[in-house]
Amino acid sequence: MGTETRVLGTRTILLWGAGLLLLAGLAATLLLTLLGGGRPEDSARLDALRTAANIVVGTGGAAALLLAARKQRSAELDLAQKDHDATERRITEIYGKAADQLGSDKAPVRLAGLYSLERLAGGYAEHRQTIVNVLCAYLRMPVGDSDEEEAQVRKAAQRILLLHLRPGRPGQPNDGFWPDVDLDFSGARLAGLNLTHCVIRSITCYGTTFSDLTSFRGTRFRTKADFNKACFKQRVDFRGVEFTDGCETFNGAVFAGPADFGTKSAARLAGAEAEPGFPRTWPDGWEERGGTGRSQLTRKDEPGQPGRR
Repeated sequence: MGTETRVLGTRTILLWGAGLLLLAGLAATLLLTLLGGGRPEDSARLDALRTAANIVVGTGGAAALLLAARKQRSAELDLAQKDHDATERRITEIYGKAADQLGSDKAPVRLAGLYSLERLAGGYAEHRQTIVNVLCAYLRMPVGDSDEEEAQVRKAAQRILLLHLRPGRPGQPNDGFWPDVDLDFSGARLAGLNLTHCVIRSITCYGTTFSDLTSFRGTRFRTKADFNKACFKQRVDFRGVEFTDGCETFNGAVFAGPADFGTKSAARLAGAEAEPGFPRTWPDGWEERGGTGRSQLTRKDEPGQPGRR
């Protein structure tokens, strides 16, 4: 059994108050009896006692103020904690409902779930990466080629990422920009992915299949750009892409359609392959080498077979 805290009753408080008044009266009577003779030394002692009493009273007042401040601070912390708990409960409810909506068999309901997650990520930065992870996981889910409604839902998810991964232009910043975001599209099948002029901390596209026009034009990848074993079935645009500190890898990647890296990209394409018969612009210093089948992407200064013309 737990201990019970007894509340002081009115009678107890009155008795303690009367006792303190009686003690104060006795102390005053004693002081007047001992120091009330009018002698100089008695006056000096009374002045000293008066000064000490003022110090005690001032100290008591300061202590009372400190206690009041501590009580106010405690109340503020309790209120802040209650607000935090209420906010977390609200976020959990919205997140859970949106996750349920993404699992619906109706496309409009899934769209509503996507936009709920977008609003949640916009309002609570500490939960943003988790929500981006959910969007990426949704895009990694398998989908049939003939499911037009699901294709529209996936385009909406991709557009949400595009809108919030663009920092904006100088003098016109994007207030909805999501900085320091990591994307994981491993094994996904992405149709018409457009991430142009974005700033992305890292992207993982290991084994990802890109169909339709895929564009990363003008995008900066800050820490990692993993395109190992990715397959670009149609045209891909890497013009003006910035891979910070050589963070890009294309080992085993296949370019099965046109590719344009422009003249400014410094991408390293070691280990990548290309299907013959398509116009391509490779980064400076890179070329295709091979026979009638897939050609290998190699540096022009590396020894080996002549480059493809």
